[in-house]
Amino acid sequence: MTRISSRIVAAAAAAAALTGTAVGTAAADEAPGKAAVAAQKQQAQARGTLSGDAPYFSLKTIDKAGKTYFYSWDYKGKLEKRIPWLDDERDTRLATQSDLDQDGIPEGETYFLTGDGSVILERPLEDETERKVASGFGKYDIFLTPGNLGGGKESDLLTRDKQGVLWLHLARPDGSFTGAKKIGGGWGQYTQITGKGDLTGDRKADIVARDKDGVLWLYKGTGDWKKPFAARTKIGTGWNQFNLLHGAGDTDYDGHTDLIARDKSGALWRYKGTGKASAPFKAKEKIGASGWNQYRLVY
Repeated sequence: MTRISSRIVAAAAAAAALTGTAVGTAAADEAPGKAAVAAQKQQAQARGTLSGDAPYFSLKTIDKAGKTYFYSWDYKGKLEKRIPWLDDERDTRLATQSDLDQDGIPEGETYFLTGDGSVILERPLEDETERKVASGFGKYDIFLTPGNLGGGKESDLLTRDKQGVLWLHLARPDGSFTGAKKIGGGWGQYTQITGKGDLTGDRKADIVARDKDGVLWLYKGTGDWKKPFAARTKIGTGWNQFNLLHGAGDTDYDGHTDLIARDKSGALWRYKGTGKASAPFKAKEKIGASGWNQYRLVY
């Protein structure tokens, strides 16, 4: 089975989570992707919560053996039972989901950074193929799609090189990128950088970054590709208790984008978004008791 068929499984299962219907793996594997997306959009319109500012994504994972799984969120914001894919992702260094058209609905779009520095885009519900959209990305150790950072209609890509310089790659409608645009240096001070949507209520994509002392910082988006982030503001301390931070989008359908964190024991926690710059997250809540350290990538 190719990657694309398992992506359609994921899309159909995500649609089932939104519509409240049960879709088994075999049935989902045969489900038409565009029909699944149509169902998602209908439900999202009825609920009036999902948007490009707080997009919905299932939680995708790759374990240390290269096996892949995904988890959908139910209406109460709880994780559904994981569903295995048939992909072998041993060659994937980093991965990030993208709401490329900024409609808040997952269409299976994912960028994979491979061992040879290639960027592979999968858009299963568009053309049921995967294709190479960039090369020479082996120098980057941060690889994420926070949302629209440049004022266009697409979700853009952020990367950081090994010298600590942050770069912006503006996305085109077909998922390819413009040339890398330098944001600035000094980002090597951070051990985690993540984000997926608007955290501050101004309808601009934001990111958070954790420094080596465990302090978490907020970088508000500006919507201007020439200077995509405002000066940082402090969120809080104590974030070194976690070995993974992941901007997960809207996980509980309240219209705010959330943050997922994994502690060193392998438990998973959620910080629900508030939409307020002064205090972007509520207190943490445990959503996964243990076992999450088996995954080398959560995206």
